[in-house]
Amino acid sequence: MFQQTFKDFIININPLNERNTVSSGDLVTGHISFELSKETKITSITMTLKGNANVHWSRSAGKGKRRHYSARLDFFKLKSAILQENSISGAGTRLQPGRHMFPFTCQLPEGDFPTSFKAVHGRINYILTVSIHRPWHLSKDYAAELNFVNHIDTNQPVLWAPLSGSNTTTLCCLCCASGPITMTVSTEKKAFTPGETVKIICDFSNSSSRVVTPKIKLKHKQVCYTQSRANQIIYMKDLVNVTGDLISPFTCDVHSEIMVTIPSSAPFSISNCSILEVEYFIMVSLSASFSSDLTVLIPIILCDTSANTEPPPYL
Repeated sequence: MFQQTFKDFIININPLNERNTVSSGDLVTGHISFELSKETKITSITMTLKGNANVHWSRSAGKGKRRHYSARLDFFKLKSAILQENSISGAGTRLQPGRHMFPFTCQLPEGDFPTSFKAVHGRINYILTVSIHRPWHLSKDYAAELNFVNHIDTNQPVLWAPLSGSNTTTLCCLCCASGPITMTVSTEKKAFTPGETVKIICDFSNSSSRVVTPKIKLKHKQVCYTQSRANQIIYMKDLVNVTGDLISPFTCDVHSEIMVTIPSSAPFSISNCSILEVEYFIMVSLSASFSSDLTVLIPIILCDTSANTEPPPYL
């Protein structure tokens, strides 16, 4: 049996950085190692590196049935040989019992590929597969996953410029209308890294007769699409919830700076994949009893490098 002949198969990829990530154009190096229990003839050892995205979900179609939706997107597929078959004789290589190691090198293609991602309804994978071929045997495959990161140029002015939004409402009680409730919300920039703290600058005015409560949420949004984008599924999740100090009735010009720390485990934003997107929003709302919330949404992005709050010196 193959499992008895080959033991302790390891794919070792040399880290390029402390986060052990790879990106477009990187040269990936490493080695495979395994132990043989007996002399074995190997025709070749090949390596395949591929990147793709897959989404799948289902919905009720009535009468106990479900309708399934899926899509697949291939970014690239590279093949190379770690141990090449003899092209003249066609003979394989005989390996003796014991430990064996073979180095490998491959280069990721240049391109705008999305960051690795895994969720319930979709995933973006970059997989390195090593296949061992022997005469009269099915090939045996071993796989290792690469943590791919799409680098975003955070020197773009749109990413380090402040963002702001405003909203206002008037509460009604029977036939009487109260004074307006207004708020203006801003952040110092748009691009952040997981683990970074966002300072949310809020200015509130409550000219109504009710107490209002500021609430801040960091919202995570995933959208999966079919290939034609005719169908989609949206998944929303609150990553952070913060409640601010109550604002008394007939209180104006309330200035507040609220700090929200992004979870270090939050995935990066994804906007360059046609079948899977990942977005983030800072949602600030003012809540009053017996009334709909007044809300402002500030879109942010999460990437591997934080944006500066000051423009680069060469701009």
